[in-house]
Amino acid sequence: MTDVFDVLGRDHEEVKQMLSQLEEGPTAATGTDEDQRQSRKKLVEQLIIEESRHEAVEQMFVWPTVRQKLPDGDRLADRAVAQEQEGEEVLSKLDKSDPSDPEFEQLLGEFIAAGREHITFEESLVWPELRLALSAEEAEQLADRCETAKQAAPTRPHPGKLSSPEALQSTGPVVAATDRIRDAITGRGKN
Repeated sequence: MTDVFDVLGRDHEEVKQMLSQLEEGPTAATGTDEDQRQSRKKLVEQLIIEESRHEAVEQMFVWPTVRQKLPDGDRLADRAVAQEQEGEEVLSKLDKSDPSDPEFEQLLGEFIAAGREHITFEESLVWPELRLALSAEEAEQLADRCETAKQAAPTRPHPGKLSSPEALQSTGPVVAATDRIRDAITGRGKN
């Protein structure tokens, strides 16, 4: 059976692969042509989509569970949410920047470092405690909720606007629908 750690772990692996590709890929500073810059922008768009969906699901279900189940859950969840909010701010700026702009690479570098730090925080400090606190059934139910919610989660960062589980559950679906319409119109997230 799939549990929440499998679901989140797959997301983390996908993100880590994208981060590695972006680190290794050619940049405007190392000399790229327009096609390479656009490929880089597309990969960043995909990263932003996946990160936005993943973080929304964590904020809706994982962090409330951490708060409820772990003795130091509030501290862990507060730290994680603060990291995620900072990441959303960087991703929002990155989403609006052009790969030929030096700021693009600066923001990307900032996000890569912060993203890796956040993944390590979750996997090494939160997950071990949460694994012990959840029954197998609870971990499977949490996985189901996360997988279902991810399909309807926002695909763009919305720093500060959807900062609570309640806001994500009440207005998140409307925001996500708007994101998906914008994505369809602009072709964002398509190869």
